[in-house]
Parts: sequence; C-alpha cells; structure tokens
Amino acid sequence: MKKYDKEGNVSYTLGTTLTLELLVNKCELARRIYVHSKQLDNQIFRKILQLCQTNHIEVVYSDKAIRQFAEKENCYIVGEFQKFSTPFQYHQPTVVLVNPANYGNLGTIIRTTVGFGIHNLAIIRPAADIFHPKTIRASMGAIFHLNFKYFTNFQDYAMQTSNAIYPFMLKSSVKLQDLNVQAPYSLVFGNEGAGLGDEFLSVGTPVRIEHSSKIDSLNLDNAVSIALYKFTEGDF
Repeated sequence: MKKYDKEGNVSYTLGTTLTLELLVNKCELARRIYVHSKQLDNQIFRKILQLCQTNHIEVVYSDKAIRQFAEKENCYIVGEFQKFSTPFQYHQPTVVLVNPANYGNLGTIIRTTVGFGIHNLAIIRPAADIFHPKTIRASMGAIFHLNFKYFTNFQDYAMQTSNAIYPFMLKSSVKLQDLNVQAPYSLVFGNEGAGLGDEFLSVGTPVRIEHSSKIDSLNLDNAVSIALYKFTEGDF
C-alpha cells in the first residue's frame, strides 16, 4: 500500500466504519481492503468480509501496510478505492466553498451538507483536496453520498446556475433571521481565514449571521451548519 498521492488515482478510507460506507455505497470503486491482526471479529467486520467476497474485492491481512499509512494506532481496517467524479446538478440547492484550505473543515462540511439533505457541493480553486484521507475521515463517509465539482473561479460556477445566490459575509446588511429564502439556492462561503472578498457584496443577496461582538467571526463549518439549518427549515 502506497502513501496517499494527490496526483494519483486512488485514496483510502481509514477505519472500519468508513470502509463499510465505501463498500455499501461505492463498492464498484473498491480495489482492496487491508486488515490489521488486531481487528476484532465483530458484526461490522463480518459485513465487510461478506461484501468483499460477494463483490470479489481482495482482502489483504498486513499489519505493516496499515502501520505505514494510518496515523491513528486504533485504525485496523483501510479501504483502497478509485477516485471518482460525480454528476453535478447546477439547478439544485448547493453549498459553494471558495478556496477552503483545511481538510478537516472540508470533510465536516461535507458531512453537514449531506446531513441537511443537500447533495451538491461546488469547490472553487485553490482548495483542499476532497480525496485526501483526512477529508474522507472527517466526512464520516458522507462523501459517498455527494455530488461535487471543482471550478477554476466563482464566475465559472455562477455562469452555469440559475440558483438564487447567497454569499455569507460579515459586511452584509441582511440578517439571516430576516431573510426570505428563494429556492433553489446556492450558499457561498469563503476561506477559513479571509472569508469572501468585497466583490461578493454585489453578488446575489449577501447574508450576515449575527453573533456576539466578543468574537470576530464563526468557524467556517459552524457558519455552514447555521445557514443550512435556516435554509432547510421544515424540510425534515
């Protein structure tokens, strides 16, 4: 098993639950499953072995292979899978991330987005790698339920959608709680450090999430969670 290579064509699920998510949702992409000798013979493991047998996926028992890749000592199963592309629905509700830099934030946002029933994610470059194992792990397998696409710049995305666009910005005069939501929509969020540039004040309907003056801003994944709760109110 090779270390993850951004330019390569494979990635990895680190852990039993993630590997099961891979096999249940994207089984056709799984190439092989690595198993550590400390892996317990439990129900989830038996389900993994059953899926591998049914779908003719190689199972490799190798402590060395897992040690050279897994960062956590309690990782006893690793799934190797083919990177994939997905269809992108330009006129469905979408979360748009402009230059996200952190693997953990990207993965957490994927999990939150899917959790609120939104299955479209647009990512504006430069950006973190959606297939990095840290992103996969933070998504808790939600990436296997997601339609995603990278774009060179925001204009490349905006020109192809008729969605109502809502950039989230501290400088906006429109409060989230006062907003009349128009669907379908695209919710746009900036980089963890810089947020969105002032040019987004003239894009769509900029929105502000009110918070105490004792902090300067919210964490990116928290802001996405709050926005999605508002925009999907009544959907569940």
